[in-house]
Amino acid sequence: MAILRVRFTKDRRDKLAQVLWILNWVSVLSGLVLISLGAYLKVEMNKRSEVMVSKGTSSVPDMLMAVGAIACGVNLLGGKICHDCWDNKFSHWRMLMLPYIICTFFFTFCILVGAFLCYGMRAALEESLYLGLQRTMKFYKDTDTPGRCFLKKIMDELHFEFHCCGNNGFRDWFEIQWVSLRYLDRNSKEVQDRLKSNVNGKYLLDGIPFSCCNVNSPRPCIQSQLTNNSAHYNYDYLTEELNHWPRGCRQALLDHYTQIMQSIGLSVLIIWLFEVSVLIGVRYLQTAMENVLLQGDPESESEGWLLQNDFMNKAKTNINIIKNLHKVDQISPIAGVKDPNMDINKAEYGPHNIPVKTIPMAS
Repeated sequence: MAILRVRFTKDRRDKLAQVLWILNWVSVLSGLVLISLGAYLKVEMNKRSEVMVSKGTSSVPDMLMAVGAIACGVNLLGGKICHDCWDNKFSHWRMLMLPYIICTFFFTFCILVGAFLCYGMRAALEESLYLGLQRTMKFYKDTDTPGRCFLKKIMDELHFEFHCCGNNGFRDWFEIQWVSLRYLDRNSKEVQDRLKSNVNGKYLLDGIPFSCCNVNSPRPCIQSQLTNNSAHYNYDYLTEELNHWPRGCRQALLDHYTQIMQSIGLSVLIIWLFEVSVLIGVRYLQTAMENVLLQGDPESESEGWLLQNDFMNKAKTNINIIKNLHKVDQISPIAGVKDPNMDINKAEYGPHNIPVKTIPMAS
């Protein structure tokens, strides 16, 4: 039983082939859009790669670019097939049509997976940013160390660009030594006392880098002794919200990338819907042209459909066949017990299934 059958005249088949030819070329452009979206996301992530730890987030832009490249090739082939169907050359592609439709189906499924990945990578991205920012802040002071000297600049630029401070907030700077020993007077009693009193001999202080200062603050930025109200005139660190940026850079970057990925995910979903519509049209064209070849008259009407058999009925039939496979040639091991799948009592048979003649007993 065919599902969603549609009757096509020759004119309707030709118009369907023409429309699908145009849509396949539009799909080639959508493939280029996928490549562009993947490249854009990859560039944005590479900009902040120093403050990110790889947690599989790079696989999403790579997948989008790969699917976009495949889309260009698949739809170019689909455009050629539809053009030949329009020119009554379907017989050239008859053997290739069904594999082409199956491959296109899995390809469109990959597009849908790519859209879901754009929405689902937030958790992995958040962990990646947390670990990356934690590492960057740890090496903030190492401006003389090769391979780390640029991290201070990167962190300061993040503060300026995204109006954020620290990883989760400005208090993260209280827990690490962000001032290099090169700029500390080791002979100073204050420095010595602070190094001895803090954990692992680190120079910890309740201060923040200058890049955390809020440019909208009406007073000069307070960078040191942030929790000491008596150290500054008319100051209360619990209510002084404009002194520094209150939001952490992890949340700021996460919001930035989430907005990008949601926009890309929506675009990919729209492309997926478009590809599904093209796939449905190609399936109708293939089944309609198949029936024309069976009839032998290219001018005749023909039917097209999405599926030829009911999936549920076919699945039930296959399950019943599998269940009955073990019952074939089954012999009951107990004499006198009748096999429910056989009409002959096994007790009437001897070894090797040779009939045993029953001898009546003398009365």
